[in-house]
Parts: sequence; C-alpha cells; structure tokens
Amino acid sequence: MNRALHSSGFSSPAKPRPRGAFTPALIAAFVAAGIAGCTVGPNYSKPKAEVPTAFVETPENWKQAQPSDALEKGKWWQIYQDQQLNELEEQVNVSNQSLKAAEAQFAEARAALRVTRSQKYPTITADPSAFHDRISANRPLLNTTTASSIKREYNDFVLPPIDVSYEADLWGRVRRLVEASRSEAQASAADLANVSLSLHAELATDYFQLRGLDAQKKLLDDNVQAFEKALELTQNRFQGGLASAVDVAQAQTILETTRAQSIDLGVQRSAFQHAIAVLVGKPASVFALPPLPLDTPPPVIPSGLPSDLLERRPDISAAERRVQEQNAQIGVAKAAYYPLVTLAGSGGFESTVITTLIQGPSGLYSLGGQAAQTLFDGGKRKGTLEQARATYDQSVDQYRATILTAFQEVEDNLAALRILEDEAGTQARAVAAAQHSLSLSETRYRGGVTNYLEVTTAQSAALSDEVTAVNLLTRRMAASVLLIKALGGGWNVSQIPHV
Repeated sequence: MNRALHSSGFSSPAKPRPRGAFTPALIAAFVAAGIAGCTVGPNYSKPKAEVPTAFVETPENWKQAQPSDALEKGKWWQIYQDQQLNELEEQVNVSNQSLKAAEAQFAEARAALRVTRSQKYPTITADPSAFHDRISANRPLLNTTTASSIKREYNDFVLPPIDVSYEADLWGRVRRLVEASRSEAQASAADLANVSLSLHAELATDYFQLRGLDAQKKLLDDNVQAFEKALELTQNRFQGGLASAVDVAQAQTILETTRAQSIDLGVQRSAFQHAIAVLVGKPASVFALPPLPLDTPPPVIPSGLPSDLLERRPDISAAERRVQEQNAQIGVAKAAYYPLVTLAGSGGFESTVITTLIQGPSGLYSLGGQAAQTLFDGGKRKGTLEQARATYDQSVDQYRATILTAFQEVEDNLAALRILEDEAGTQARAVAAAQHSLSLSETRYRGGVTNYLEVTTAQSAALSDEVTAVNLLTRRMAASVLLIKALGGGWNVSQIPHV
C-alpha cells in the first residue's frame, strides 16, 4: 500500500480496478501459455569425440582381469590390502579440508539451482497495515470552502493486501536458465568426485613413496651393519700385517658414505609424512607413521574398455555437463530478442472501520500485465548471443581435450607398469649377479688374491643395484595408483545426483 496516498489530503478507500483488456480469464491464458510456451535455442546433444577401440599398452594378461570389488565400490585403495593405507584413506573423507571446500562448493551450486528454479513460480507477498491519519487544515492547495466537509481524521485498515507477480515464460528463458543451473550443479558434483579421487590418489602415492623410502633405509642400514663388520675385519687384518692402511681407509669410506645416505633419507621421509598429515587433516607436528618397508609388487589393475572411460572419469563428466550449461545459455541469449511478459495482481480488503473490513464492499483487487520489448540496444543482444556461442564452442573443445588427456594418462601409466615390470625383472637379475660378484671378491680378498679396492667396488655395485630395485618397486606402486586414478577409481557417471 502506498503510504504517500494517505498524506495527500484525499482519502482513498479502495484501489482503482482496471477493466477491459486484462480479465482473470486472459491472465489465466497467459499463465497457461507461460507453462506450455516454446523454448528458443538449440536442444542439447552430447558432442562427439574420437574414442579408440582398445588401449595400445594393455598387456594381454590384463585383458582377462575382472574388476575388483574394491574398485566397483569406489574404495579402490583396498586392492593393495594394506590396513594402514585403508585407515589413512578413510580419514581423508572425514577431515581433509580441500575435500570439505569442494563439498561446500557443490552445496553452493545446488542452492544456486534452487534460486534459479524459483523463477518458474509466481512471487507472492502480503503487507497488512493499519493507520490513523489526520490531515492538516493549513496544508497547501486545500480548498477552504470544502475543507469543513472533508473528514480530516480517519482510520485506514488494509487486510491482507496480497501482491502476485509472475513472469510468463513464453520463450523458455527461465527454463533455459534452470537447465544451465542444473548442469552447473551436476558439474560441481563431478568436480567434487574428481577432487576426492585426486586427494585419495595423492595420499596413496605419498604413502607408497614413504614406504619405499623405508625399504631403502632398511637396505642402507643393513649394508651399514655389513660394512661395519667388513671394516672390523679389515682393521684386524691390518693389525696382523695382512692388509694395508689403504684397505682400512677404503672400508671406512664406503661405510660412512652409506651411513650418510641412510641419514639423508630422513629429509624426504619427513616431507612425505608431513604431506600425508595435511591430506588426513592433521597438524604435521602431531602426526607420525611408523617405518614399514615396501616389499610387495602392485596388484593387477583391470583397465576395461576405452569407451567406458567417458563414463568413469569425473573430470570428463564435469566437462560434458558444462557443455550442456553453455548450450542452455545460447537459449537464454536468444530469448532476449522476444518480449518479456510479466503478469501482476493484488487484492484484499480496505476500510476506515475495522468492523466493516471483511465485507464485500471493502474488497479491492488489481489485475494487469506488461510486455517489455527492447527496440534498440546498439548490438548488445547480438553480441551476447555471439559470446554465448563462442563460450559453447570453447566448452566443447575443453571437453574433447579432457578426453584426449584422459586417454593419454591411461596409456602413460599402462606403459609405465609394463616397462617397469620388465625392468624390475632385469634388475632382479642384476642384483643377483652383483651379490655373486661381491661374494667372490670377498673370498678373493680373504685369500689374499686381491686388494680391498675390488671388494669396495663390488660393494658399491651391489648396493647401487639393490637401491635401484627398491626404487623400481616404488615407481611401480606409484604408477599403479596413477593408473587407477586415470581410470576413474571406480567412479561412474550414474553417481551424479539428479538435482
């Protein structure tokens, strides 16, 4: 109710009621047209992308592998059968701050969808009021001859003035906005799944890197003990006149060098331990993992078919949802070329006496509508439409680039696992040969056939080969984690909520 009306010096017991063009029947017709109106803009169809028929790097024995329950259920890390890893991975879902931020972003997108969807329905407001007014007898422009006949003091009761406004969605502008907002919410859900997958994979990679360092430290510490015994033997031989001071110095050198290498691993291990602490949502100062050397090879990872990858990668699904979002925005831009039809109405009761407020003569209503059409905007609508189309093309290109990257990541890690497995077999033979060479050199030295230089050379070669073997195992475990991540970690597009 306009309060200024009551201060003008003239009482207004009821609002004017427009007649003629906008009758209730015509208003209802507009509402029905808004519900069943056309929808401008292109209907969405998923962009086509080139998909290979098979992964080039898939080993033959992996083609027969069956998907594990852990992968199917999304807890893919259980395939490694490591209880400590399982416990850490579960903490990511509860305490990781980056994951919580992604969850909040998805909640924000769902709330934005509800805001957009509300435009499909009328807006109804109510503003009941009660006033007691008194008009000044000395106000300007007051007719003094009739002032005595004007009621200068009166009550004004309005109950309940209900106002209704509704945008008749004749051209589908609101429906396209809802489609775009829904697609963005679904893309946000896929983003959340992708963040979760990345965090779990990062934790597993850091964990196996840490365990690889534990294995390497154990190896170095074992060699330190062996070198200590060798130094003691060399010193005894030196005291007995069977070895030179050079032999003792060489034994001391390789011992201290190996000991320093073992100590240096603590820097890398601390960094990985601190990174894991952040991933599980704990301060690095209060988090610690006991040493646990890595000693098992990676499990067989079923790669599936390339065509399935489009449904199993959350980042691909997020990119595809944003293509639909931008497609809907083209329809929004096209709808700007058509009139914006708005319907409005209000009604209620108004009286100066509260006892006659809810009576037929006190009733009031107003019905009307408006059609707003832009006649000239200097090319704004055309530019907006061209911008929407360019953004759509960009989203399609990004979608296809995401698919290409996904296939690259799968092939990279399939190749890494295949090649590293072959290399590990060769390296195992190299370790065996180095150990045999060391054993022969030690025997020759004890027999006085050679000097200690040959022994230290064999020791260095054997230790280097053993460290390389441990590093290969660590790289194989990391590659297996990255392959699972590249394959989607058991995620499926059906997990996107129907918001």
